[in-house]
Amino acid sequence: MHNQPKAYTLALISIAFWSTMGTAFKLTLNYLNPQMLLLLATFTAFIFLGSVIIIKRKLEILKQITTRQWLNSALMGLFNPFLYYLVLFGAYNRIPAQEGVALNYIWPVMLVIFSIIFLKQRIKIISVLAIIISFSGTIVIALHGNFTDFRFSDTTGVLMAVGSALFWASFWIINMKDPREAIVKMFINFAFGAAYILAWNIFNHNLTMPAFAGIAGAVYIGIFEMGLTFVLWLTALNLSTHTARISNLVFISPFISLIMVSVFVGEKILPSTVIGLAIIVSGIVIQQYSQWREKKTRVEI
Repeated sequence: MHNQPKAYTLALISIAFWSTMGTAFKLTLNYLNPQMLLLLATFTAFIFLGSVIIIKRKLEILKQITTRQWLNSALMGLFNPFLYYLVLFGAYNRIPAQEGVALNYIWPVMLVIFSIIFLKQRIKIISVLAIIISFSGTIVIALHGNFTDFRFSDTTGVLMAVGSALFWASFWIINMKDPREAIVKMFINFAFGAAYILAWNIFNHNLTMPAFAGIAGAVYIGIFEMGLTFVLWLTALNLSTHTARISNLVFISPFISLIMVSVFVGEKILPSTVIGLAIIVSGIVIQQYSQWREKKTRVEI
């Protein structure tokens, strides 16, 4: 049953939580290294999603999963949460939070590129233009708007932030081909992800007793970045009369994130970050508008 007002409410709550993540990542990394942060956050999300499945009485679905689907989940769990967040947290550990927030937002562009490569989707000139526009935005951010001295403040951190978007897009390409219920898929993905990051920490002798502030931050990230917010967002999409009415609201998130980074982390937001992010978003909007026009034309035909 559709309920548009409730859909908007849940979507805005989700966006509000997601908007705190740049701040949460940066502050928590003062107490934990990226590997321990990912370990605690992933296990928190795994427990939370497992609780949701139990409450919704979906445990029986797990018995119906085929061997191929288990292998698919193992691969998806490798990309998300393991590789995606491992690289993303590593980036936040090296570069300012404002750069992490803005550069990671290139993932929708990566998704379009991967859809062309792996899903054999046709590309139009306007899509190429949109991709170029968005990537130019990442250059503005990474160079802090200084084009006379072509040098990054932290090349590795910048590459990690952009690279995390590659893993996220890879995850969604695989996810799009998997017809299972989303909440069940995410639970199993996080089960594999938790196993991967635990093995990683054991292998690297990285298991330590963290400070309470670090644990609190990791639990917050596990629930509000990886767990609860995902459930709320899915519910909002299901309640909405049209998914576009909800999905387009996500463009608000990175700009709110910059405000929170400024207030709570104390970073001075550079004009180049805001301009670069606006350029990235404009490219994504152009791409989405192109796709909407194409679908509308097909319907009319």
